Amino acid sequence: MKARLPKEYTAGPSSMQGMLKQAQRMQEQVAEVQAQLEAREYEIKAGGGVVTVKINGKKEILSIDIAPEIVDPDDIETLSDVLTAGVNEAIKRVEDDAAAEMSKVTGGMGGMMPGLF
Repeated sequence: MKARLPKEYTAGPSSMQGMLKQAQRMQEQVAEVQAQLEAREYEIKAGGGVVTVKINGKKEILSIDIAPEIVDPDDIETLSDVLTAGVNEAIKRVEDDAAAEMSKVTGGMGGMMPGLF
Protein backbone atom coordinates (compact mmCIF):
# COMPACT_ATOMS: atom_id res chain seq x y z
CA MET A 1 0.00 0.00 0.00
CA LYS A 2 1.46 3.32 -1.10
CA ALA A 3 1.24 6.21 1.39
CA ARG A 4 -0.22 9.45 0.09
CA LEU A 5 0.48 12.90 1.39
CA PRO A 6 -2.45 15.20 2.05
CA LYS A 7 -3.04 17.69 -0.76
CA GLU A 8 -1.72 20.65 1.26
CA TYR A 9 1.68 18.92 1.55
CA THR A 10 2.17 18.35 -2.15
CA ALA A 11 4.06 20.96 -4.08
CA GLY A 12 2.88 20.76 -7.64
CA PRO A 13 4.01 23.12 -10.37
CA SER A 14 1.16 25.59 -9.80
CA SER A 15 1.78 25.87 -6.05
CA MET A 16 5.52 26.26 -6.67
CA GLN A 17 4.86 29.07 -9.17
CA GLY A 18 2.61 30.75 -6.63
CA MET A 19 5.30 30.52 -3.98
CA LEU A 20 7.89 31.96 -6.36
CA LYS A 21 5.58 34.84 -7.31
CA GLN A 22 4.91 35.53 -3.64
CA ALA A 23 8.63 35.49 -2.86
CA GLN A 24 9.31 37.84 -5.77
CA ARG A 25 6.60 40.25 -4.56
CA MET A 26 8.05 40.15 -1.07
CA GLN A 27 11.53 40.81 -2.44
CA GLU A 28 10.21 43.83 -4.37
CA GLN A 29 8.49 45.13 -1.23
CA VAL A 30 11.69 44.67 0.77
CA ALA A 31 13.67 46.65 -1.83
CA GLU A 32 11.08 49.43 -1.72
CA VAL A 33 11.14 49.59 2.09
CA GLN A 34 14.96 49.57 2.09
CA ALA A 35 14.99 52.56 -0.28
CA GLN A 36 12.49 54.41 1.93
CA LEU A 37 14.52 53.63 5.06
CA GLU A 38 17.76 54.83 3.47
CA ALA A 39 16.10 58.16 2.60
CA ARG A 40 15.00 58.80 6.20
CA GLU A 41 16.80 61.15 8.55
CA TYR A 42 16.81 60.89 12.33
CA GLU A 43 17.69 63.41 15.02
CA ILE A 44 18.81 62.04 18.38
CA LYS A 45 19.60 64.11 21.44
CA ALA A 46 22.03 62.92 24.11
CA GLY A 47 23.32 64.23 27.42
CA GLY A 48 20.08 65.97 28.23
CA GLY A 49 20.03 67.67 24.83
CA VAL A 50 23.58 69.09 24.82
CA VAL A 51 24.50 66.91 21.83
CA THR A 52 22.32 66.36 18.78
CA VAL A 53 23.23 63.69 16.26
CA LYS A 54 21.64 63.63 12.82
CA ILE A 55 21.90 60.34 10.94
CA ASN A 56 20.32 58.90 7.82
CA GLY A 57 18.93 55.45 7.15
CA LYS A 58 22.25 54.34 5.69
CA LYS A 59 23.78 54.88 9.16
CA GLU A 60 25.80 57.84 7.90
CA ILE A 61 26.27 60.61 10.45
CA LEU A 62 25.06 63.83 8.83
CA SER A 63 25.97 66.20 11.63
CA ILE A 64 26.76 66.48 15.32
CA ASP A 65 25.75 69.67 17.10
CA ILE A 66 27.35 70.37 20.46
CA ALA A 67 26.03 72.93 22.93
CA PRO A 68 28.80 75.29 24.12
CA GLU A 69 28.15 74.52 27.79
CA ILE A 70 29.27 70.90 27.40
CA VAL A 71 32.65 71.94 25.95
CA ASP A 72 35.14 72.05 28.82
CA PRO A 73 38.81 71.75 27.86
CA ASP A 74 39.50 70.28 31.30
CA ASP A 75 36.84 67.57 30.88
CA ILE A 76 37.12 66.12 27.39
CA GLU A 77 36.06 62.72 28.75
CA THR A 78 32.50 63.89 29.43
CA LEU A 79 32.17 65.33 25.93
CA SER A 80 33.54 62.10 24.47
CA ASP A 81 31.08 60.01 26.52
CA VAL A 82 28.10 62.13 25.44
CA LEU A 83 29.14 61.99 21.78
CA THR A 84 29.61 58.22 21.95
CA ALA A 85 26.19 57.78 23.59
CA GLY A 86 24.55 59.97 20.96
CA VAL A 87 26.10 58.15 18.02
CA ASN A 88 25.31 54.72 19.50
CA GLU A 89 21.69 55.73 20.14
CA ALA A 90 21.40 57.10 16.61
CA ILE A 91 22.64 53.84 15.08
CA LYS A 92 20.35 51.80 17.35
CA ARG A 93 17.35 53.91 16.34
CA VAL A 94 18.06 53.36 12.63
CA GLU A 95 18.50 49.61 13.14
CA ASP A 96 15.36 49.27 15.28
CA ASP A 97 13.31 51.23 12.76
CA ALA A 98 14.63 49.14 9.88
CA ALA A 99 13.91 45.88 11.73
CA ALA A 100 10.35 46.98 12.53
CA GLU A 101 9.63 48.04 8.95
CA MET A 102 11.14 44.89 7.43
CA SER A 103 9.18 42.72 9.84
CA LYS A 104 5.96 44.25 8.47
CA VAL A 105 6.93 43.13 4.96
CA THR A 106 8.44 39.73 5.71
CA GLY A 107 6.07 38.79 8.51
CA GLY A 108 9.05 38.01 10.71
CA MET A 109 10.52 35.55 8.18
CA GLY A 110 13.62 37.68 7.53
CA GLY A 111 15.47 36.29 10.55
CA MET A 112 14.62 32.73 9.57
CA MET A 113 16.13 33.05 6.11
CA PRO A 114 19.12 35.40 6.34
CA GLY A 115 20.41 36.60 3.01
CA LEU A 116 17.21 35.75 1.16
CA PHE A 117 16.01 39.34 1.24
